[in-house]
Amino acid sequence: MAKRKIELLAPAGSFDSLHAAIQAGADAVYFGIEQLNMRARSADPFVIEDLSKIKSICMTHGIRTYITLNTVMYEHDMQLLKSVLSEVKAQGIDAVIGADFAVLELCKQMGIPLHISTQANVSNIESVRFFSPYADLIVLARELTLKQTHDIIREIERKDIRGVSGERMKIEIFVHGALCMAVSGKCYLSLHSQNASANRGACIQNCRHPYRVIDTETGEELLVDNEYIMSPKDLCTIHILDQIVDIGVDVLKIEGRSKGPDYVHTVTSCYREALQAIEDGTYTEERVKEWVKRLESVYNREFWEGYYLGRKLGEWTSNPGSAATQRKVYLGKGVRYYSKIEVGEFLIETGTLKSGDMIMITSPNFGMHSEKLTTLVVNGEPDTSASRGDRITLPIKYKISGKDKLYKLLQS
Repeated sequence: MAKRKIELLAPAGSFDSLHAAIQAGADAVYFGIEQLNMRARSADPFVIEDLSKIKSICMTHGIRTYITLNTVMYEHDMQLLKSVLSEVKAQGIDAVIGADFAVLELCKQMGIPLHISTQANVSNIESVRFFSPYADLIVLARELTLKQTHDIIREIERKDIRGVSGERMKIEIFVHGALCMAVSGKCYLSLHSQNASANRGACIQNCRHPYRVIDTETGEELLVDNEYIMSPKDLCTIHILDQIVDIGVDVLKIEGRSKGPDYVHTVTSCYREALQAIEDGTYTEERVKEWVKRLESVYNREFWEGYYLGRKLGEWTSNPGSAATQRKVYLGKGVRYYSKIEVGEFLIETGTLKSGDMIMITSPNFGMHSEKLTTLVVNGEPDTSASRGDRITLPIKYKISGKDKLYKLLQS
């Protein structure tokens, strides 16, 4: 019997992040376009016209493409939804991720492969059976334990539940990234307070704010251990990834379509290396510590393993914003590329840069590149530092353009 290949699925909220995911070894990427996805507010979404370029880039690198159309759909969304699905069909996007029954029905009518979103909150085998005439893969509810997930996978095999294509129904779970206090992300807090529906991709994340609990009858303020009582720590499973692999999951999903290419590259590469280590028999506690240290360097709200090991309550972050051990400081932008000698030129627009600094370059054309500056050429001459208005040049194999951004990396 052939060994089952586990797919590593990375987020792509921009062309920078798309290329970063490819660089880091993703098997597939998922992305949203227009306003019909759950990151419509927090990310700058792709538009319909981008689909052909996305598909072309991914085909070149052998990467599968999944488009998220997982918001609640209103009647006035139907025309846009049908237009998007027509282009999805025309470009050969590998699958749609959806939960609204309008999406399910239209995908079935148009013969478009479908994955059931975690928004559907699938938590049992009968729900899997219900969705099988529509889809080939289900993203399970985030609140399930590994045991519950394993039980569902075993029942799929025992009962031979097949998807719409006739293949065995596949199962996907989240392994890393932001978690929501609500069940599978179906939250109404933002809608109630600001008329901005989280289920329409417009969440303002007011759950991430600090709160005080006050008795409305007595005015007494109740003591709570943590002001951030609705803001969960981020999911991180790299230390239990061997257990996840053992239960037979087909796809491992990384959250983060609103994150930058540095986050996408770091997280994807860590999980790619960990999967390879499990296969090679080199997955050790020492390597896990190394991966966790790298994961802590990019955006995070601290880590916990979610509900997979049977926890009844979530772990809540103790601070606002990111707890990343490394931060990026914007310096400037790309100016031109000297292709014959493979040198890129950048204009310093703010801050200072000196020899020995760690830099990062992000680009919609190649993703990201980071390195330690061992030498510095400023305005055509060797120098030890550069500041606003200076132009620096450095050897780089990637073609630099005016869309590229230069950052300095600092330890927090």
